[in-house]
Amino acid sequence: MSKKKKQLTKSKDKVISGVLGGVAEYFDWDKTITRLVAAVLCVFPGHIFGGILAYLIASVVMPEADDDNRHSDDDEVIEGEFKEK
Repeated sequence: MSKKKKQLTKSKDKVISGVLGGVAEYFDWDKTITRLVAAVLCVFPGHIFGGILAYLIASVVMPEADDDNRHSDDDEVIEGEFKEK
């Protein structure tokens, strides 16, 4: 049994680009609370530009979530093809 490595990816449950949803899924947090906290932290201290810039950078850098049906590790597929019957 191989344990699937946890990876920070964009969420399929998107509001804008899925960044905050992905962060919430990675840390097992509530998505709505995570989005509200991020909005408050962006606006409250007066760093709206910095928060928007950080969000835009994260939306470019974070990978999209893979489909659960696809194999992300090619070794598993090759190993399964060449096993003795």
